[in-house]
Amino acid sequence: MPASAAKDPRQAIGRNPDRLDLYERHALAGKYIALEIYTPATLPFRRIEAIGNTMDECARMLKERGLDPTQFEYTRLPPPY
Repeated sequence: MPASAAKDPRQAIGRNPDRLDLYERHALAGKYIALEIYTPATLPFRRIEAIGNTMDECARMLKERGLDPTQFEYTRLPPPY
């Protein structure tokens, strides 16, 4: 059985937040996620690039992956309903 994002939040990286299943959304509600900022030059995919309990954790995760934290927006993942 594959690990889900509900058990390991890092499993959500690379996925569209709208594609998380109900169980995952409940488990991850309230966590911060980092999504690449839209610009006409980049037109990024809407996918989670970092996830954590704070924006600092997200920025740290982005730096570990060699990404520039200033190129991302940070938002709390809301509950599914």
